[in-house]
Amino acid sequence: MPKHKLLVMDMWFIATESWRRKFEPRVRAWKLKEEETCEEYRCMVGDKVEEAKWKRLGVNNHWQQMKGIIMETAQDIHGMTKGPSRHKETWWWNEEVTEAVREKKIKYGKWKKRIRKTQGWSIRR
Repeated sequence: MPKHKLLVMDMWFIATESWRRKFEPRVRAWKLKEEETCEEYRCMVGDKVEEAKWKRLGVNNHWQQMKGIIMETAQDIHGMTKGPSRHKETWWWNEEVTEAVREKKIKYGKWKKRIRKTQGWSIRR
């Protein structure tokens, strides 16, 4: 006498949204390439280093204090990014490539809808 029984069932899955990486604001350090902002940054960092009270602590504490001065000054001058970039680097594309990508996205969307209907699954948002 078998101890196992056959189980037959139909299953329907609801697809959930994919996991996205959380955005972390970053300092706009690329603005240091401009000469005016670079000079302003150097002056402010120099002033803050002179004003800082350097204690006879270990190298790690000294480094953390210096890092804090550098990051704080960069945030004050350049600011932080506000959100993830909306567009990937497409500025170098010509019209032909842009049109091809647009058509491909449209065809993919139509294909995806057709597949959902034929397989009988749907996505709820």
